[in-house]
Amino acid sequence: MNNTLIDDIRSYVVDNIESFHVDRLASLDKLKLKKILSRKNPYLFKAKHQESASDIVKVILDAHLSSSEETMFGDWLEGLAIFIAEKVYGGQKSSARGIDLEFDREGIHYLVSIKSGPHWGNNSQIKKMREDFKTATRILHTGKQKMHVEAVNGCCYGKDSHPDKGDYQKLCGQEFWSFISGVSDLYLKIIEPLAAKAKERNEVFAKKYSCKLNLFIGEFLKDFCKVDGSVDWEKIVKMNSGRKEKALCRKCK
Repeated sequence: MNNTLIDDIRSYVVDNIESFHVDRLASLDKLKLKKILSRKNPYLFKAKHQESASDIVKVILDAHLSSSEETMFGDWLEGLAIFIAEKVYGGQKSSARGIDLEFDREGIHYLVSIKSGPHWGNNSQIKKMREDFKTATRILHTGKQKMHVEAVNGCCYGKDSHPDKGDYQKLCGQEFWSFISGVSDLYLKIIEPLAAKAKERNEVFAKKYSCKLNLFIGEFLKDFCKVDGSVDWEKIVKMNSGRKEKALCRKCK
């Protein structure tokens, strides 16, 4: 069973990893300089004495891409986890708010909220996850068939030395992949097939990245630098944080 499962997982990864690379490229294509610049702290750049257009643009572009890729790949891993749980335990993507996966194992109905890594949220976000677990559990308990329900926060990588959080379990890395598959070393086996076509796809991405970086630097020089080439910080701050002027009505003009 384990060998068959591993083969199925490898096939799934090889067949579906392309979607991550496609989404990654699409995200880069759609980026607008002013949009990502408006989301960054201009005071921080000034405080760090960053006065080079190319340095500023590269920092904000790389930061945006890193965050975006983390989110996209987290969604991709969620799909992989659901596929595995479906294969092993007949699991399925949950329709309950805030719950990603549900499956039955050894007489227990599991509600699983999947996150990329262990440090995924602040106190209010964790509180909301707890509330979502309680709501989903309450709905299940109102059904005709009473069942033992347990909540799990599954994290695709990392560790947590105190998994018992009282009202839910937090399973990270090896513990999570073993939990949904029954294979203790699955977390190691899913690494190798992720490399399928990675070199070719990264070469395409690197070329488009360089083009986008050059375009953004040119746009930044044109829109946010003075005639002498120095950064126009006042213009950047106004664009980033200034009050929007209300459009005058026709009668007022």
